Amino acid sequence: MENRYYHSTRGSGKLSPKEAVLRGIADDGGLYVWDGLEDVRLDLDALLKLDYQEMAKRLFAEVLWDYSEEELARCVDLAYTGKFDSEQITPLVMAGDLPVLELFHGPTSAFKDVALCMLPQLMSTALNGRKEKVMIVTATSGDTGKAALSGFQDAENIGITVFYPYGKVSDIQRLQMVCPIRGNFDDAQSGVKRLFHSAQAKAALDEDHIVLSSANSINIGRLVPQIVYYFAAYRQLLEAGTIQMGEEVNFCVPTGNFGNVLAGYYAKLMGLPVHRLIVAA
Repeated sequence: MENRYYHSTRGSGKLSPKEAVLRGIADDGGLYVWDGLEDVRLDLDALLKLDYQEMAKRLFAEVLWDYSEEELARCVDLAYTGKFDSEQITPLVMAGDLPVLELFHGPTSAFKDVALCMLPQLMSTALNGRKEKVMIVTATSGDTGKAALSGFQDAENIGITVFYPYGKVSDIQRLQMVCPIRGNFDDAQSGVKRLFHSAQAKAALDEDHIVLSSANSINIGRLVPQIVYYFAAYRQLLEAGTIQMGEEVNFCVPTGNFGNVLAGYYAKLMGLPVHRLIVAA
């Protein structure tokens, strides 16, 4: 397959998946993407017979090709085994006649646990054999922060700093975080992006071999794990007899910065039979 590299949405760079996961955001401010997603050819029938963890390993192998099979297996096992209170990880339940995917069964009850239990494993693996350490700098309106802090708490050679809008998160979220800012989430996110583009900050961190990265949905390592639950939802619809194999479905996705629905679009590009993605802001 051609174009086996990630590049910025603004045109720069040619990075391997591991490098893209470690960087988080491109130097030019763009997001790292891979143009080969829609060329992925999956055996959908075989994939949809797998459980969540095996499905994750299979999908990750397509988009994170410089991780070995053994590395991906270890990452998935560490991310999901014993951390979720449902064997399905993201169980599908019926609300009347409407199927609803439950994404709150992780360690902090935030939907972002699904990705933020996996991202630290991907980062730690990518750091193996390198001199660098990573400092995660993340903005949150509440859920991302506590899920990221939980996910990265035992990650070797990775630190994390979370910025949140003072007075605009719940008390339990506030007690789990330590870096309030004046303003709203967009102000926090803008500040994080400015830090990524600060030559002064980069020079200071370079002296200690520290790389800045992010746990927000600007990081491809955060987006990729979210692709899996779209396939898992489709599998559960099949198992329930709600749809037939190959039948297109719609997903209505609550979203803020569009990372969640972007993962759904990636799933569609990879061959999941999706008719429409409906954004509920």
